[in-house]
Amino acid sequence: MEQDVAANFIANSKASKEALKSANILKTLNINVLIEGPTGVGKELLAKYISNDAPVIKENLSNLKQLSQSSKDIIILNIEKCKNLHIFEEIDKKHRIIATSNQITKSEIIDKIFPIKIYIPPLQDRPEDILPIAKKFLKEANEIFSRDLDINLEKIDFNLDENGDSIKKDIYLHFFLENISDKQIMMCLEKYLINKIGTQKDYKQFLYLYEVPLIKAGFKRFKSQLKMAEMLGLNRNTLRKKINENKDWL
Repeated sequence: MEQDVAANFIANSKASKEALKSANILKTLNINVLIEGPTGVGKELLAKYISNDAPVIKENLSNLKQLSQSSKDIIILNIEKCKNLHIFEEIDKKHRIIATSNQITKSEIIDKIFPIKIYIPPLQDRPEDILPIAKKFLKEANEIFSRDLDINLEKIDFNLDENGDSIKKDIYLHFFLENISDKQIMMCLEKYLINKIGTQKDYKQFLYLYEVPLIKAGFKRFKSQLKMAEMLGLNRNTLRKKINENKDWL
């Protein structure tokens, strides 16, 4: 279990290596620690690496005292959302608290309870970790779906808005797109549209869902507007008009 958690926390960049090094030291010390950083950077993985048998509590502290009776360590996720921080002062005397926060927390109570803080930066600040994280999620997807899909990860422009969470979504989306049928594409559009339509302008308003992907694919496939117009059976002026109408999406 311990090795699995360590393997899941990707540490190729200097920042993630430092975070893992600190976690290794903290494994042997009875000191409270707060792991900070934006969503999806691996805070929960690092917390579990420090204490892999500790119960995990997310925001709801109603069963905190009960869980604290059965375990020396306690992991608290998203501590910035917890309303009553004073409860940790009681727990702190008998237990080690390992907490995570999606933001840099500034609080006298937090500073008192957590003498050690680890900050994990967003992936845009540690690009060395992006490809290994993507490889991990691709391996996971192949195992789940019993496939051996080989995706060129270096050509994917990953969305990093939610760091690792966004990369996982991108991997599963590409995995899905590699295996999707016409019927499944139409089913996705149907599900998307069913609660959005309801006016007389809808037909024209939602044409971009077809036109934009077609134009983008045409640019990538045929490289020029002239060739694209010819292959799509469109007048060049019509194609220019369509490109201009959809310029916000292209």
